[in-house]
Amino acid sequence: MGEVDGRAIVEVRSSIIPETVNREFRLRRRPVGRIAPDDFELVRAPVPKAGPGEALVRNLYLSLDPTNRIWVEDVEQYMPPVQLGEVMRGSGLGQVVESNDPALPPGTIVNGLLGWQDYAVLGGTRGVMAQAVPAGLPVPLPTLLGALGVTGVTAYFGLLDIGQPKAGETVVVSAAAGATGSVVGQIARIKGCRVVGIAGGPEKCGWITRELGFDAAVDYKAADWRDRLRAATPAGVDLDFENVGGEIMDEVMGRMNLGGRVVLCGMISGYNEGKPMHGRFDTILMKRLRVQGFIVIDYLPRFPEAIMQLAQWMAEGKLKHRDTIVDGLERAPEALNLLFDGGNVGKLIVKIADPPLKL
Repeated sequence: MGEVDGRAIVEVRSSIIPETVNREFRLRRRPVGRIAPDDFELVRAPVPKAGPGEALVRNLYLSLDPTNRIWVEDVEQYMPPVQLGEVMRGSGLGQVVESNDPALPPGTIVNGLLGWQDYAVLGGTRGVMAQAVPAGLPVPLPTLLGALGVTGVTAYFGLLDIGQPKAGETVVVSAAAGATGSVVGQIARIKGCRVVGIAGGPEKCGWITRELGFDAAVDYKAADWRDRLRAATPAGVDLDFENVGGEIMDEVMGRMNLGGRVVLCGMISGYNEGKPMHGRFDTILMKRLRVQGFIVIDYLPRFPEAIMQLAQWMAEGKLKHRDTIVDGLERAPEALNLLFDGGNVGKLIVKIADPPLKL
């Protein structure tokens, strides 16, 4: 028994040398409020072997997302909750190091639900869900988890399919300096909308206006943020891309125009509270608003469509991004809290290994 940053490490019986150990973060207990260090257990287990039709992947980067907090709750959700003792679910980017699958030769870069661990098995009857990344993409690997990954795809379909923005409309985006919100705002600008972002602090507000082209930014940490929101939306709000919920969502809904749309992508203000989130149903009724939630996995067959368009916008200089990268798998639990503390700009990623590995 040992410790890493105060967390218990359980040694699983094995005769393997340390270089062949698979570190796994397993869910130890259901978190209450913020993620605590001992909500997870860092376990050392043997590196699994690739069986028939399977491939072994060395994880390189781990995506941290607000949905991670939902997955550890024992409540009804769009995927089964992570069970106690299971490896924590998580999206990641990795490289095949051993393979019995001709479609995934060693060296292939893949992304998918690789989990909070060093190694994952793909395919067969026990493998996790992942797919190969097209070779030769002219972007850094972390971008494939952010602006050209699930994050970017979420922004793309959430805004265009659900929100259906029209040129000249006013679009408000909450958590606008985050991974999804920052892409949403830029797509809305491409479509000719006036875009107002809500973010925390002058640095983030400056980034989304000066670098990303938002028309205005509202600092929700300012005492007069409600007045600033009213000033930034003189013609009201036609489309709200909602990532936060709570009092921010209530205030934006109070500014909605007749027949406006609200895209419910996330409600992160309540994820640590363990309480149901509520909206202004009186406003929905009186202003005949269309409010729709969505989960990006519903669009899985159309992912290539979104990624191709996002990549084109990026190549044309119309889409910019920023990543916040935390070094070391062992820091994943504490890093997850950054999403709820406003401690990240753009996509939050944990670097697990140096890519690409030499095979």
